[in-house]
Amino acid sequence: MKKTVLGELEELVLLVVAASTEDVYGVPVREELQRQTGRNFTISAVHTTLYRLEEKGFLLSSVGGATAERGGRSKRLFALTAEGGRVLREIQQMRTRLWQAIPESKFQLLGI
Repeated sequence: MKKTVLGELEELVLLVVAASTEDVYGVPVREELQRQTGRNFTISAVHTTLYRLEEKGFLLSSVGGATAERGGRSKRLFALTAEGGRVLREIQQMRTRLWQAIPESKFQLLGI
């Protein structure tokens, strides 16, 4: 089976959606990304990433109801798929193996 490679923003967005207790749309994803990373993300970068993850089969989207605060426009809501969960678990396991491969003496040598 071919390994899936995600870019950093793709991984971060997928993690934020996975951590959400309900389906989410772009604005709260962007806010949580900024809160967790301390970095700025444009809403267009977040939307592009959400759609790309949907194309890859890691997210599903549905159209939510129209809201007054959005001028009657609907929100596109995103949810994690089983395949998205699988790829996150795969990435987590790979990162854990890499971290465990670093000898503690390396950190001591660097004074950290």
